[in-house]
Amino acid sequence: MAKKRRFGRVRKLASGRYQARYHGPDGIDRPAPYTFASKTDAERWLTRVEADIIAGTWRDPNRGRVPLGPYLTEWIAHRTGIRVKTVELYRWLYRKCIEPAFKDRHLGDITPGQIRAWHAQLLADGVSATTAAKAYRLLRAVLNTAVDDELIRRNPCRIKGAGSEPTPERPAATVAQVLDLAERVPGRYRALILLAAFTGLRYGELAALRRRHLGPKATSVTVAATVIEPKDGPLYFGPPKSAAGRRTVTIPTAIRGEIQVHLATYVTAEPEALVFTSSRGTVLRRSNFQRATRWTATVRAAGLPGFHLHDLRHTGNTLAADTGASLRSLMARMGHSSTRAALIYQHTGTKADAAIADALSKQIHQHRAHNGHAAKKRRKK
Repeated sequence: MAKKRRFGRVRKLASGRYQARYHGPDGIDRPAPYTFASKTDAERWLTRVEADIIAGTWRDPNRGRVPLGPYLTEWIAHRTGIRVKTVELYRWLYRKCIEPAFKDRHLGDITPGQIRAWHAQLLADGVSATTAAKAYRLLRAVLNTAVDDELIRRNPCRIKGAGSEPTPERPAATVAQVLDLAERVPGRYRALILLAAFTGLRYGELAALRRRHLGPKATSVTVAATVIEPKDGPLYFGPPKSAAGRRTVTIPTAIRGEIQVHLATYVTAEPEALVFTSSRGTVLRRSNFQRATRWTATVRAAGLPGFHLHDLRHTGNTLAADTGASLRSLMARMGHSSTRAALIYQHTGTKADAAIADALSKQIHQHRAHNGHAAKKRRKK
């Protein structure tokens, strides 16, 4: 007579395969999610289940019977402290990359093999490596939450390096090229070019600047807000990109005069007056700025074909780094956040930031002297 098992039971089916069943800690009698080719395989599976129960790591297998689609949609809705553009990106990545493969798939049924096949298919279908990496990171984050919610035991996203996207080096302009570019745009946008390149402010931060954010005689600029332009809906003012984005940056002496001329020419005296606006006095949309400056043709004429508006910030970062500033000082000036909590809470003194501004001023003066001209006092309108 066969010895009765202490935990669970195994029976042979008419098909010749074996079924394993057991009573869980909740008293419910459950079958294994699949059948086995041999009795030994079924018994080994029961042994692992018993070990999980004893160790306290057993999870109700039915908890993972949650479709990914609704779970991911809810995950996005419950995210707090993220920007509208980030929410839009998450929803777009889900629709384009994740939904076709996993919408109705239960969380507990998604395997590492399915993740590998999905990721490979994305690339085979012509999805860019950058988009594939972002989609993978989103799915991995959602499934990490599913682990925390005890819906699944382990995250099936285990492809090494799949979440790392290629970041091609963007061009950085020289001081001479920045000054040339500033001369080529309409006068009301000249100061924007100079501030973007020599303070490293983001475009949204520049568009949100108000007169009160500039120090006396344009010695500094304080970042307190940013303009957010969602794909759908009107633009609006929001907080800076991160806590590190709230900062005061010293303006290089060499361009303070031009900032003061801009304020006197294009900005009303009210403290809340926007520093940069369209020709009609409205909030300056990125698209309006590019159209008014004929950006593509202008950067080409300045010897910077393919130069993006955001590359001015990259230029500022590069020029500031060339002054020999420390990483800590650069992070503070640029408003950079880091995954390292220690760096997020580090602060730099105004002396260090002023030193960067002074070094940048020296570079500007040198290039102006080399070209044999001083800054023009009359600005084209």
